[in-house]
Amino acid sequence: MALRLYTYWRSSAAYRVRIALAVKGLQYEAVPRHLLRDGGEQRRPEYLELNPQGLVPALEHDGHVVTQSLAICEYLEETHPLPPLLPADPLGRAAVRAMALAIACDVHPLNNLRVQQYLRGELGQDDATVSRWTRHWIDRGFVAFERLIARHTGDGRHCYGSSVTLADVFLVPQVYNARRAQLDLSPYPRLAAVVQHLESVPAFAAARPEAQPDAE
Repeated sequence: MALRLYTYWRSSAAYRVRIALAVKGLQYEAVPRHLLRDGGEQRRPEYLELNPQGLVPALEHDGHVVTQSLAICEYLEETHPLPPLLPADPLGRAAVRAMALAIACDVHPLNNLRVQQYLRGELGQDDATVSRWTRHWIDRGFVAFERLIARHTGDGRHCYGSSVTLADVFLVPQVYNARRAQLDLSPYPRLAAVVQHLESVPAFAAARPEAQPDAE
């Protein structure tokens, strides 16, 4: 059975998986789930049967479903190990995982769609306040990430070493979110240089939100 990715063009978590699939040269069927239309297509009963969390992405393969972007990327790494997205040595693998988790666990959850909807709806915050919230938490994450890149980059064009890793796969979509929130990237010159290079790489360009068939 072919790979089937449940996705949404502007979801940064789905963006990560699209990058990983493209880096590994894997063909897949994209199944869009609009996160806003009709209250959110990801909340429909048939999708909740697939992914009880009601989130994208979800990857279906051989009748099995893998959820959570990091778990999906690691599944792809284990089932299609070339080209690798993790270093060969344990310390390197731990460092790259830590960088990916810094985005996935500490930055993105504070500015994703569900949080923004709650801030606007239940807490009655206006758009300016929500944008300020978003910029604050991305900035806190990027300040630390800038230092991690300084520690681990091998060429100034990748987060770790001198080839694409999961750290790069997770950083680029978060920068996409940062730009949407109008966060100035100049305080993070190493991070900005890495992203500038990665966005010129064909696999990253093919995965960008505006290149997706469901893009609006």
